Amino acid sequence: MSTLNDLSTPSILVHEDRLERNLRNMQQACDEAGIALRPHIKTHKLVPVARRQLELGAKGLTCAKLGEAEAMLPSGVREIFLAHSLVDLRQAPRIAALAGQLDELRLAVTSEAHLEAFLPLVRAVDRPVSVMIAVDTGLNREGIREDESARRIAEAIIAEPLTTLVGFYTHEGQFYGHDHSQRTSDVAALLDRLCALRDTIDSRLDVWPGCSVSARAVAAAANGRVQAVRPGAYVFGDLSLTQNANVMPWDDVALHVLATVVDKPTEELALIDAGSKTFSSDKTRASISALAADGRHLEVFAVNEEHGYLRGEDLNQVKVGDRIAFVPAHVCTVINLADDVQVVGPDNTISAVWPIDARGKNQ
Repeated sequence: MSTLNDLSTPSILVHEDRLERNLRNMQQACDEAGIALRPHIKTHKLVPVARRQLELGAKGLTCAKLGEAEAMLPSGVREIFLAHSLVDLRQAPRIAALAGQLDELRLAVTSEAHLEAFLPLVRAVDRPVSVMIAVDTGLNREGIREDESARRIAEAIIAEPLTTLVGFYTHEGQFYGHDHSQRTSDVAALLDRLCALRDTIDSRLDVWPGCSVSARAVAAAANGRVQAVRPGAYVFGDLSLTQNANVMPWDDVALHVLATVVDKPTEELALIDAGSKTFSSDKTRASISALAADGRHLEVFAVNEEHGYLRGEDLNQVKVGDRIAFVPAHVCTVINLADDVQVVGPDNTISAVWPIDARGKNQ
């Protein structure tokens, strides 16, 4: 059995005990609140993780793109929500084929402009689909901005023989930048907005928020008003969830990037063999790409394609050839850039290698 010392770098490490703990804890929070967990797979993109989420009690999966949903079918999933603005008529045969392999496929309508392109697509699919309406709750991305727009969209969906209106959803990603001490009041306002809008249309419709920052707080405040949450990054964690949003302990971060120090041109700078092709260009608000996972003050403060630039108070401990594990700023993009992950078991042994099933599935 191989160990961390046998790996080439950069390698993506997934610590199976932490992963399992994260999966169980989120499922438990949903179970205790009496709401469904429908996790977003855009973070992990891995059939083994999706399968485990379903085994633990997840009701279904959320995907961003059609290719992601197709890649997740081997997990045994029976219900998928595609939370994206589908408009391409060329995708109609794939949507129909996907729907035929599921008990339920939910599609999204994200605005009145999107609705105009969506209804012809549904007619090309030529089979009944369930529809969720997106609501903008502050991210200023997709979603209706006015209640009257929701009413018009709802009326059109109800009038179309192939579509059934089943609920409303939002991605409250703006919570990443909010003061975490205000999260309780932020979540209360979020739920008031969504549920009030829902009730103007039909109080029996579902409400599905979706964000790892707010998922536990939403579950705790649901009180029968919310039917599901759709977090994604909680499975692994990253700097956004630990240092920025403060919703995950450092020791629960399940994914690390293992890199090698390849040069130390000055006493104040070292270079590692993981750059933007490993970490992506995403950074924290402090403009950091990654931090050393072992707690030393070592930060990747800049990247180009094949190099990460390392600085920090503990750089005097670093020498060329050292191998260091890092917590990335944004885990989702790290996964999509890699071919596989090394699953780390007890004693730093590699218990499995998982190919990233939905890597690059952007269509």
